[in-house]
Amino acid sequence: MTAFNAETYKTTTHAQWQDAAKAWNDWGRVLNQWLGPATEVMLDMAAISHGSHVLDVAAGAGEQSLVAAARVGPTGRVLATDISENILEFAAENARAAGHDQLDTLVADGEVLDVPAASFDAAISRVGLIYFPDQQAALGRILRALKPGGRFAAMVYSTPDRNGFFSTPVSIIRERAALPPPLPGQPGPFSLGGAGVLADVLQTAGFDDIEERVIEAPLRLPYAADCLRFEKESFGALHQMLSGLAPEDRETVWDEIADALSAYETENGFVGPCEMVVVSGRNGKDFQ
Repeated sequence: MTAFNAETYKTTTHAQWQDAAKAWNDWGRVLNQWLGPATEVMLDMAAISHGSHVLDVAAGAGEQSLVAAARVGPTGRVLATDISENILEFAAENARAAGHDQLDTLVADGEVLDVPAASFDAAISRVGLIYFPDQQAALGRILRALKPGGRFAAMVYSTPDRNGFFSTPVSIIRERAALPPPLPGQPGPFSLGGAGVLADVLQTAGFDDIEERVIEAPLRLPYAADCLRFEKESFGALHQMLSGLAPEDRETVWDEIADALSAYETENGFVGPCEMVVVSGRNGKDFQ
């Protein structure tokens, strides 16, 4: 391949999240423990409070959408959007179980998100923007959806060296599958993690009053085998990288990943290094 094909990538990504939807939802408790504190920071930086109308882009099974719904209360609204209809069904089911009637779902590609202009007080995207081939298109739609003065906050992984629980499997798979370096413009888990990178992306899209915070978010589990199962069941990016290998070769790679992850086991259990970057920006424009 000599150029990144965005449409093929999105088709594959949609199919993988359709398949991984149940597994991702089943790991919701772990997601809440792992990313819960950073999620609260993201909601704070988006200025989400009682009565806010919130747009969640690439919401997945909606774990963070439910946290936002609890914040906004019955007088607020949350719209959870995602490219995968299967995963949004879990978000809707989780909202009903929690009694959050103020949470709605919408199947939508964030790059062409069609919601009324200036209709949201705030917007969020947790570990979603990194997987958009055209981040500026998605951010343009988010900016348009915000009321003047409304804030958007996004959470992404920082750099590979600060995220060993994820970068270790990525590097092993890349080597064993003989994958070339990411092509220019190709999305990926660490594509926005460098210092100031996400802030610059938001500024280019037209956001102002930009704020950036770096948050330690170690993944804590009983054993390295639990981390392996978590990633094997629900990390679509890893499966996408493995797709060119024969099934038996994939299992060999997973065995190697298991051995590597065991390095993060401590006397207090598995502690996977993870660092998140949260960046927020304000809509200083009026699209009405």
